[in-house]
Amino acid sequence: MDEQQKYQLIDGRAIAAQIRAELAGEVTEIRKAGGKIPHLAAMLVGHDGGSETYVAGKVKNCEEIGFRSTLIRYETDVTEEELLRRVDELNRDVDVDGFIVQLPLPAHISEQKVIEAIDYRKDVDGFHPVNVGRMSLGLPCFKSATPAGILELLKRYRIETVGKHCVVLGRSNIVGKPVAMLMMQKGYPGDCTVTVCHSRSENLKERCLSADILIVALGVPEFLKADMVKEGAVVIDVGTTRLPSSATKSGYKLTGDVCFGEVAPKCSYITPVPGGVGPMTIISLMRNTLLAGKKEIFP
Repeated sequence: MDEQQKYQLIDGRAIAAQIRAELAGEVTEIRKAGGKIPHLAAMLVGHDGGSETYVAGKVKNCEEIGFRSTLIRYETDVTEEELLRRVDELNRDVDVDGFIVQLPLPAHISEQKVIEAIDYRKDVDGFHPVNVGRMSLGLPCFKSATPAGILELLKRYRIETVGKHCVVLGRSNIVGKPVAMLMMQKGYPGDCTVTVCHSRSENLKERCLSADILIVALGVPEFLKADMVKEGAVVIDVGTTRLPSSATKSGYKLTGDVCFGEVAPKCSYITPVPGGVGPMTIISLMRNTLLAGKKEIFP
């Protein structure tokens, strides 16, 4: 690191590649032993750009690791009844070890109803109330992919968490709440004192300035500025908003919740967007799929 760059970039792509190789090694052993190859199914409704990219990434990872994968597509006008019927089919399909229903869903479909219809033993996204409840109690479960990926980054970079003050910006059921629960649990990475902030929080700047570890999951581009971060803090940026850009071939660029250019110089460690938390979300889902295939969480 030169004098100009005192912070260390947390490379999610490199860590995800390490884990992908580890998982592929396990699948090779399963194949040699004549065991069942894990099978992941994904349901995709409509043609949301972000969802399309994310599901394509999952399918590609399955191929690279050696899993079987099935992609089930529906148009946006699919009925809730039809979707729930297919969920029931997947629950009963003994060949499918785990499956996900890609969110968000169209407004006429209840996401919560769909999540609760999934057999928690196949819920590799970790969204079912049984998995969320077990996670909050520190019991074996499928952990939500993004929070699990964040903790894996902290662990692989040997970032100290014990006794540290962790501020989580955002209280979503997918990231904010579960990552707060995981960061406060006994053990490493964990044992933090955790503060969760949201749109109704007062004195937000002061709370952020007291953080040793900041996990930003608001979905507001470049929300976190340099004057909200203390020297030496660890910053994990979960945000991925597509903003129009004439500089890219796709016509958009992924932008995080952290104003990277001004925040990074104050940090000890920071994740980039893209290439930070995103790859870890997919690889955590892959790890859950392997656990489901091996029946390690729910025999």
